[in-house]
Amino acid sequence: MTTIDQIETVILDIPTIRGHVLSMATMRSQTAVLVRVKFSDGSEGIGEGTTIGGLSYGAESPEGIQSAIDTYIAPTLAGRDGNDVNGAIQLVDRLVKGNRIAKTAVEIALWDGLGKRLGVPVSQLFGGAVHKALPVAWTLASGNSETDIAEAQEMIETRRHNIFKLKIGKRGVRDDIAHVARIKAAIGDTGSVRVDVNQAWSLADARWGLKGLQEVGCELVEQPVQARFRRAMAELTNGYEIAVMADEALNGPEDALTVVAGNAADVFAVKVAQSGGLKRASEVAAIGQAAGLGLYGGTMLETGLGTAAALQLFSTVEALRWGTEFFGPLLLTEEILCEPIVYCDFCVEIPTGTGIGASLDPDKVAFYRRDRGRTIKAAAGE
Repeated sequence: MTTIDQIETVILDIPTIRGHVLSMATMRSQTAVLVRVKFSDGSEGIGEGTTIGGLSYGAESPEGIQSAIDTYIAPTLAGRDGNDVNGAIQLVDRLVKGNRIAKTAVEIALWDGLGKRLGVPVSQLFGGAVHKALPVAWTLASGNSETDIAEAQEMIETRRHNIFKLKIGKRGVRDDIAHVARIKAAIGDTGSVRVDVNQAWSLADARWGLKGLQEVGCELVEQPVQARFRRAMAELTNGYEIAVMADEALNGPEDALTVVAGNAADVFAVKVAQSGGLKRASEVAAIGQAAGLGLYGGTMLETGLGTAAALQLFSTVEALRWGTEFFGPLLLTEEILCEPIVYCDFCVEIPTGTGIGASLDPDKVAFYRRDRGRTIKAAAGE
């Protein structure tokens, strides 16, 4: 029997190519918790747990993710059968409450190790890939209309992206609508424009916001109000033609069922980390698909490692009506994989090879690891 011998964690701080302006923080770097699981037969698996803007986005911080793994999850799994991934998921869920991102990081490493030992990609462990590439969006989040327009036009010309998500909610609603209108007018029918409010609006603001966004040609609005306001989400979903997407409201399959039952979204943003791992994310996608909702592959701005893992799962999903946003590695100044993920023709290619199809560049990991004295943090509230 191949057992779990050791689980190691390291925190990386990697600068972003520009300020990434959200309603609750301005990111100038991304922090990722990397996990390496070593097995008794000498094989290894790697995983990643990443959040956005420290604690400004959700309840887990990079430091908390690392602590949860080192203190609680790793001792729980030590000595267990490394091939029994479902058993490990169930055990950790029973003994560790919440901490979905920490669970995700370890689970990815377990799937990666299993795939490598079997000589198959992780997609095969979820029934097999039905896509070789997936449409991929790019987020325009400089906060400046002219900068965003120039960026969007360059992406279209180079055939890297023609789906654009704008981060709004930091300014007044009318200013945000004007910002979106300028960008949509500039790119016209050559690109799709969506917005992510990251829960920043009240219901009253959202009513005006959705009406205005719909009129200027925006196709979708993501999580316009706080996740706990399910009735408000339902009112907005039923009140406008523009699609309403649930994001922060989805923390695993139980939330997915509640959103469906309350008719509180048209689209699911399915995030591996927010769901609690690849298996739970597959369940969220299945619930959305069974309910007739649109699906969208969401990101926590992971490095290439976490992105590769997500691509393995989403390559098995039959229909992704709204595409994906697996652009995380492109937002970073450095690639930490030996072989970067490929972006071309407005799509992201599914990594090939065994496991998640990714291997780490040891020199890059050594340079950006936090315990070497390099600390770069997001500027919350800028």
